[in-house]
Order: sequence, then structure tokens, then C-alpha cells
Amino acid sequence: MITDKIAPVPAPPAMTPGEVELLDVAQRLLLRVWVAGRHEVATALRTPDGAIHTGVHLEGSCRRSSICAEGVALGAARAALAPDAPLTVDSVVSVQIKPAGRFRIIAPCGVCRELISDYSPQTRVWITTVDGDVTAIGALDLLPEKTRRAW
Repeated sequence: MITDKIAPVPAPPAMTPGEVELLDVAQRLLLRVWVAGRHEVATALRTPDGAIHTGVHLEGSCRRSSICAEGVALGAARAALAPDAPLTVDSVVSVQIKPAGRFRIIAPCGVCRELISDYSPQTRVWITTVDGDVTAIGALDLLPEKTRRAW
């Protein structure tokens, strides 16, 4: 069981106050629901109306049935919209708890990169780079040479 002794991720200076709030919401959510091997990632995203939507990773017994936190959060955001309203997202922050007992901002998997960029290509996605820097990157920049589907 996870306790409150997990070290939070310090907010990077480039995060807006709203993005710092997303980071805090994602970390608090994951502290509440974390189960090893089942619910290890939480996502918080903000839509242009200021609403925050969250999602939790759901691991399935066969890996293919697993659902990422980003997809759950996007679905929650879409469910909150009017039927004819487009799904637009300003920022996305996803976190996981590392074995060292601290949070880490993580990049979406390839499928979630596709999903985010399909619905909201201008979204700012917070990631930890291979060098350990935490930065925001545009959803389309996560997928160089992405083929854009006409909906």
C-alpha cells in the first residue's frame, strides 16, 4: 500500500499555475488508488473551459486489455462535453510512482500519443526526457511525421 511518504515531483519552473494544479491532482489521485501491477499511472488534463478530468491506468490480466490513464482521462473529458462539441485539451500531466518512493512525470505511450494528437493536436504534454529534464512538448511533436487522419 502506498503512503503519504511518497516524494512529490517538484513543479518545473515552466509549468503554468494551472499545470502545477494538474500535477498536484494527478499525484493525489495516484496516492489514493495506487495498486502495484494494477493502477500505477494517473493522468490529469485540462480542457479550455478550465475543467480538469482525470484517469487511472487499468491493467488487464492479458496486457492487450489494459487501458492507459491518458485514454481514460480523454474519455472522461469527452463525456463531459455537449454531443457536438469537439474534444480539445490544453495540457496533460501523467505520473507514476517509481520504486525509489517518488513520483515521476511520464510521457504517454505511443498509442496515447496517437490518441491525444488525433483529438487535440495542439495539446501541451508534460514529459520527463531521457536526460531527466521535465518539459512540455506539443502532442504532434511526440509523433514526428504523423499521418493525419481526416475525421
